[in-house]
Amino acid sequence: MTALPSVVDPVRIASRRIVRALGFMGGPFAGTDLSPSAVHALIEIEACEGLTANDLGARLRLEKSSVSRMLRKLVLSGDVTETAEETDGRRKRLSLSAAGRERVAAIHDFARSQIVDALARLQPGQDRIVLDGLRLYAAALSDGVTGRPSGSSHIDIASGYRTGLIARITQMHALYYARTSGFGRRFESVVAGGLAAFCDRLENPVNAIWVAMRAGEIVGSVAIDGEDMAQGPGPGIAHLRWFIVDDSVRGGGVGRRLIASALAFADDAGFAETHLWTFAGLTAARHLYEANGFDCVEERRGAQWGKEVLEQRFVRKRP
Repeated sequence: MTALPSVVDPVRIASRRIVRALGFMGGPFAGTDLSPSAVHALIEIEACEGLTANDLGARLRLEKSSVSRMLRKLVLSGDVTETAEETDGRRKRLSLSAAGRERVAAIHDFARSQIVDALARLQPGQDRIVLDGLRLYAAALSDGVTGRPSGSSHIDIASGYRTGLIARITQMHALYYARTSGFGRRFESVVAGGLAAFCDRLENPVNAIWVAMRAGEIVGSVAIDGEDMAQGPGPGIAHLRWFIVDDSVRGGGVGRRLIASALAFADDAGFAETHLWTFAGLTAARHLYEANGFDCVEERRGAQWGKEVLEQRFVRKRP
């Protein structure tokens, strides 16, 4: 579709107003003394712990020298830590320090307050118009920069089994947690075995699985298992399992859409509670769980994944 000339300049004007209002032109940004690129770097590292400087540069579309200078400052300030890979000491994995996690939490709080304040000035229903418009515009801009054909970044949430689902979801889990948590063969085997057994039970109406689809490829997943905790904590317990999004779409709202689909199913099915098991250190995922009404109710040391971690159980009561 060719844009109307009467639309182009107003979009440019609105874009400049957004850039200025958010502080990209200088001065304090996101309530910090950091540059916009440094703030975005911290957010990306939080969302994908263990990425490299090259990964970060690709995500932020910055030159290698700019990323190096920025990371040097963030390491010196104590916000970011670098860990050399065992197989190649020249490659370093990036993580947030405790101070860095506190700083990012403050950045999120500041940004959310900006958005809440702005949306409060709109008429009822206009907030959804803003959300949908920004998503479409951001996707179109991204497609133009990356050279993808228009619409290629569109992601659908679909339910039910499809060919290759078990292998693809297992692959996403194995790659992500090998990089971020050091999990290996044992973890991959547990994921694959549990997911295969669950798919054999999908005919039961209390069980369901959703996948995020982009151009025919699975880029995210989540499931509700209504059976495996029936004899555990008690009846009426839904188990949220196999939540994962591919690195290429992390931070773009796909995870929120998957969780929303799963929780809507659990509520409609009448489950009194929804439980999930995870482990400490997955900060971005924990923010998402808590934003959807989950509370951490139990912590214990465990090694079922092949490496000892602090396992956590989160519970959400049906509204």
